[in-house]
Amino acid sequence: MTKKKKPQKEKGAHSREKGSSSQKKTYKGTIEITRSGMAFVIVEGQEKDVLVRQKNLNTALDGDEVTVDVIKPAKNQGRMEGVITAITKRKKTEFTGTLQVNKGFAFLIPDKGIFMPDIYIPANEVKDMKSGDKAVVRIVQWGEKTRKPVGEIVELLDASDANDLAMKEILIEAGFPLSFPADVMEELQAVKEDIGSAEVNKRKDFRKTLTFTIDPVDAKDFDDALSIKKTRGGWYEIGVHIADVSHYVLPDTALDKEADKRATSVYLPDRVLPMLPEKISNELCSLRPHEDKLTFSAVFKINEQGEIREQWIGRTVIHSDHRFTYEEVQEIIEKGDGPYKDELLLLNTIAQTMRKTRIQHGAINFSSQEVRFQLDEHAKPIGIMIKESKEAHQLIEEFMLLANRKVAEYVYNIRIGNNQQVPFPYRTHDTPDEEKLKVFSGFASKFGHKLDLSNPEALANSFNAMLQMAKGKPEQHVLETLGIRTMAKAVYQTEDIGHYGLGFDHYCHFTSPIRRYPDVLVHRVVAQCLANDIHPDKRMDAMCKHSSEMERKAMEAERAANKYKQVEYMQQFLGETFAGVVSGVAHFGFWVETVDTKCEGLVSLQSMMTKDDFKYDENEYSLVGMNTGRKIRIGDKVKVQVAAANLVKRQLDYELIEDEDAGFPPQGRVVRGRGGEAPRGRRDQDTDFNRPHRGKKQPSERSGGPAKSKSAKGDRSATDKKKSSAAKKGGGASRKKA
Repeated sequence: MTKKKKPQKEKGAHSREKGSSSQKKTYKGTIEITRSGMAFVIVEGQEKDVLVRQKNLNTALDGDEVTVDVIKPAKNQGRMEGVITAITKRKKTEFTGTLQVNKGFAFLIPDKGIFMPDIYIPANEVKDMKSGDKAVVRIVQWGEKTRKPVGEIVELLDASDANDLAMKEILIEAGFPLSFPADVMEELQAVKEDIGSAEVNKRKDFRKTLTFTIDPVDAKDFDDALSIKKTRGGWYEIGVHIADVSHYVLPDTALDKEADKRATSVYLPDRVLPMLPEKISNELCSLRPHEDKLTFSAVFKINEQGEIREQWIGRTVIHSDHRFTYEEVQEIIEKGDGPYKDELLLLNTIAQTMRKTRIQHGAINFSSQEVRFQLDEHAKPIGIMIKESKEAHQLIEEFMLLANRKVAEYVYNIRIGNNQQVPFPYRTHDTPDEEKLKVFSGFASKFGHKLDLSNPEALANSFNAMLQMAKGKPEQHVLETLGIRTMAKAVYQTEDIGHYGLGFDHYCHFTSPIRRYPDVLVHRVVAQCLANDIHPDKRMDAMCKHSSEMERKAMEAERAANKYKQVEYMQQFLGETFAGVVSGVAHFGFWVETVDTKCEGLVSLQSMMTKDDFKYDENEYSLVGMNTGRKIRIGDKVKVQVAAANLVKRQLDYELIEDEDAGFPPQGRVVRGRGGEAPRGRRDQDTDFNRPHRGKKQPSERSGGPAKSKSAKGDRSATDKKKSSAAKKGGGASRKKA
């Protein structure tokens, strides 16, 4: 594939005239507020942030997107100073906290938030509430300057249910509302449930073709199905059928606006916060067995070698004959017996052929594991399960990847006025950062692996060769972990630069519209192209950017929830010893993931002071003892003791056990320290190849690279902003895979 490196653009800044002789600079950016009350507006394309004093915030809260006017120019290499003139987008509008009830009114004292004001609750909202009650409040009117914002009660929380409280706080902190607005629910009542003959007549009818779904055992929203029919000459008609959400969710309706706002479903260990109300996601659009359903399909005439002779894209109606779980399909693949075994074995053969071809053509083949919690009836973790991608998962993966790629190619080849491309939400993945690659290449060479950096295709091939050679060797973990972190993030955008990690020139998300808003947009654009009635959407760029941001926030929420469950699970093992693997290093300590439980905690250098004086070596991804020369590197096997498990902070602290078997001979005494109190930087850095939701459909999408540190907001020099904090992965595994 020919890679198109995304050009660097200067964005976010513009200026306007003030009088006839001077210019007043105005910028747009995201505000970060420090604990001291000082704030900084981060402007894309600007080397330094704009400083904003507390008196000039004008109701802006941490994380809001704002407009700032410069009131003092930069002096002596310092920062410009500004005043917030507008809030263009609130990071969140719902907050959790404790009620303080007075006569005829109340205040919500927010649990979290830097310089977050109390929220005024008017008398008509207070009712039978009492001081000390926990609640979720939605701000309906933002105060001006010294005035308090006005809120309405969304939900009273059960303070005795710590897990429920924690999960809801995580969702709200990430900016996801817990419930759907009244206008959405009212509109939902008018959605027609019956599929009339007039609608069926507009579609290609697959109801008599063998069709089935393959999903996780606990899935409720079945958004894709496969059909298969044998034709002449060794060819098969294979259909990838996707829930036709865009038939029910129409543009500019309240339902559509809310889906756009959320952009994605969020999957936590004990719950799903859906993008769409359950009537849509679990009923009308879910491809449940033995029911007629409306779908949008990509149908291929294909042989056992994976060669495609014909393709067709359009709206369909299907009738699923069977609902499989991944475990059931895997058993049929391994034993060669079970319902529809011939069809499943054939589909698996084709899928494995397509997978092999895809990797040969440049797709990077990182292995992956999924950590799942076994929960009791109170959502308390009682066990941890490790799941790996097997052939049943890969069967679905390959056909979803095929549909996504072919739909993107179809739209890419259509031109509108003046030979312009159709505005379309491509799923793109840029080539890796050259500087990160050079550092990683030098590191990999120490294990005898040579990366070919001459061009993107050669790099992908040498990357795969390295991963294959390292399989089963001690360095496998460290090379895979650090290799992922050299990768760019996969995002949505209208500029089609291809998908490097998958090795595709054109790619989009077509297969999961129940849980991803960009898929809904893809369906709408494809429908317009098929009808030759294209209406370019000028907002497409903005919607792509918003969906990418919300995807990142959802991943952060999922990691936070997984980390909460890890800490909750490990509380029972305080003082116990575990074998582990070093999973990340930083200047203040190193992270260890336990082998058995896959729970990650920090060993702070504070707790290692009597062993040696360790310094961080960025080129070696290691901590080096100044006195002994001992190295602690990602991938090292160690033994640790569980020292602390802080649920409020979602932090696990480990202490290194001196053990000859672990490579650390006894030396000195162990100082019991609270490693979690040391400066931690960002623990949840965005280092996944974007594991799509629900663990099934588009794996292998990598979204790597260390996130910038937020450990010291008060010292935001340009150097600090560019410096990586240590290649550190986020704790906890997400449920989503593709």
